Amino acid sequence: MYLKRLEIQGFKSFATRTAFELGPGITTVVGPNGVGKSNVADALRWVLGETSGRLLRARKLEEVIFSGSSRRSAANAAEVSITLDNSDGWLPLDFAEVAITRRARRSGDSDYYINRKRVRLKDITDLLLRANASQSSYAIIGQGLVETILNLRPEERRFLLEEAADVQRYRLKIEETWSVSSSWSMR
Repeated sequence: MYLKRLEIQGFKSFATRTAFELGPGITTVVGPNGVGKSNVADALRWVLGETSGRLLRARKLEEVIFSGSSRRSAANAAEVSITLDNSDGWLPLDFAEVAITRRARRSGDSDYYINRKRVRLKDITDLLLRANASQSSYAIIGQGLVETILNLRPEERRFLLEEAADVQRYRLKIEETWSVSSSWSMR
């Protein structure tokens, strides 16, 4: 699975529809200060279900909606869509491509969609958690995180890498297997 396309409209500094076509592998967003690089990362976190205003650098939902400029009027809504290539079946859906969309209006209403079908935020977070691709995963590395990781003690860095690799899930399975095995040997 990989992020194939990102579309942003009315979200923070993206007044008009902007699309990013991406390929498999690592993608890096670079550019001079003030061009919206951090807003791209925020848009990804937001569409993946992030609700923390602090992590999105906004005090309230309305602040993610483009507020206008000297040349453009304020947007009435923000919309972010991602298209994921699911040809490898990483997501437990029977589609080669999966589109996830989040739309928010100034009224405070938010809508969520998977392949244009309206869903709950919980449906999106559950789907992404099953694929280890939630907004809290390390798939999106924001500004400053690399430096933070480099400054960690070795044991903290190892914990972080194990968390990113979802090692805990396998440790639990091993413990469960040993537990079952031990109970059989005691009989």
